[in-house]
Amino acid sequence: MNLLIKNGHLLDPASGYDEIGDLYVSDGKIADRGMFSEEKRQEFAAAGTKVIDAAGKYVMPGFVDLHVHLREPGYEYKETIKTGTTAAAKGGFTAVCPMPNTNPSTDCPEMVQKVLEIAEKDSPIHVYPVGAVTKGQRGKELADIEGMVKAGIKAISEDGKSVMNASLYRQGMQEAKRLSIPVFAHCEDINMVEKGAMNAGKRAEELGIRGISNAVEDVIVARDILLSKETGARLHLCHCSTEDSVEMIRIAREEGLPVSGEVCPHHFTLTDKDIPADDADYKMNPPLRSSTDVEKLKQGLGSGIMEAISTDHAPHSAEEKNRSIAEAPFGIVGSETAFSLAVTELVKTGILTPLELAHRMSTGPCRILGVEGGSLEPGRPADITIADFDAEYEIDKNEFVSKGKNTPFHGRNVSGRIEYTIVGGEVVYSFDSLN
Repeated sequence: MNLLIKNGHLLDPASGYDEIGDLYVSDGKIADRGMFSEEKRQEFAAAGTKVIDAAGKYVMPGFVDLHVHLREPGYEYKETIKTGTTAAAKGGFTAVCPMPNTNPSTDCPEMVQKVLEIAEKDSPIHVYPVGAVTKGQRGKELADIEGMVKAGIKAISEDGKSVMNASLYRQGMQEAKRLSIPVFAHCEDINMVEKGAMNAGKRAEELGIRGISNAVEDVIVARDILLSKETGARLHLCHCSTEDSVEMIRIAREEGLPVSGEVCPHHFTLTDKDIPADDADYKMNPPLRSSTDVEKLKQGLGSGIMEAISTDHAPHSAEEKNRSIAEAPFGIVGSETAFSLAVTELVKTGILTPLELAHRMSTGPCRILGVEGGSLEPGRPADITIADFDAEYEIDKNEFVSKGKNTPFHGRNVSGRIEYTIVGGEVVYSFDSLN
């Protein structure tokens, strides 16, 4: 299908293009862009071309989420590849990276193939699997990383935990370097968690819940950066939550190390003081931190030290989350709220320009992952997100496509709404279709 998007505000971080104009898509790729004459528009629209009038909207490269949990196989009651990717499409994402902590783990070529086969059948968007570092994510023996790369993984991660054996992790990094894939790191010293369930501080004391200190994250961030320096492996630090994580990434990047970091919307939006009661919808790992940490995360995003915004979309059943923070599982959903929270907290406050936000949600993630996308230049894949930055609405978890409704943002007023998500030139989500 050919597609003409007219009158939109085109944002292409890859080339710095930031202009009102038109975009023409043919055979799944971007064929032309610019402010077309009416004659040219009519020429493009002549042969059964779908036309989208994007006046007053921003047209961006499709968003890429480096960090999601689709739960399938093994936990389909929480989410499936179909529901999770459909929710991601509604959130403006044209690609997602599902983490390997499924059941069984994505730790071998056969499991990678299974995920890709389900995605081929059920997903409206691209799915880039992440393979486990160790077999069964047990931290005892390396997984078949080379076999998984051949099967289609784009990165390795032990997400949900850290590989605590530094020597074994170094071997995994060496394999990643040899195979030219990044390592996605969940930084948590399990020996320091001590049954903590939220940020260590005054609010944890008030609620009578054990706290998780910043050092739980920071110790492993430092270790992993040093291992990246030694091995040369590309290291991407997931869901960073502390001021020192940002500072260590800054130093690493200034030294020219292949290190990057992501921030999740909940970590740049909320602090532990925002937790109103013993409510497990506010429980995530790493936890909501202090206002000092939040400000540093925002600064990191604004300066470009932190190159990606990811969701850590982690659906759970209502029964699992209807417990104390101390007992409920970690995680909140994020695919359908990430963009609006980013617009509200970062763009409307002047921390990021719309072009910079497009970079953090598309071009940056594509660079980190090493995949096509992240650009509106002619010849590139027609993976496109169209959004209204000024639309205001109230987040309603009952309208989520995801099976998971576990969010602390229910009832929150936000700006920014996805209008269209386009993959390979095909519209896979439109706001109008739901309204």
